[in-house]
Amino acid sequence: VQLQASGGGLVQAGGSLRLSCAASGSIFRVNVMGWYRQTPGKQRELVATITSGGTTNYADSVKGRFTISRDNAKNTVYLQMDSLKPEDTAVYYCRLSVTRYTFWGQGTQVTVSS
Repeated sequence: VQLQASGGGLVQAGGSLRLSCAASGSIFRVNVMGWYRQTPGKQRELVATITSGGTTNYADSVKGRFTISRDNAKNTVYLQMDSLKPEDTAVYYCRLSVTRYTFWGQGTQVTVSS
């Protein structure tokens, strides 16, 4: 299984970005996809997850600003990030969890300038 993330970049505070992550390979249809982020010197933290059935979960810090969605036919997860803040600056990673297996994509840098 491979995960390919895209969509990061530089944006001003208050702006928006949309991240995408496409999974390829042999993927069991019942799974959880999500986004995590990490800044230097800190542990990777949950941003949002979504099950194959559409149940979502968000970190308190992004509720009301970020929206996670997925296209099961394309095995792709999206993260729409609105009202971005400088503290959202991080490397964002997508993750796929299938039964007891976990796969990570390469990170994509999101930088929010004040």
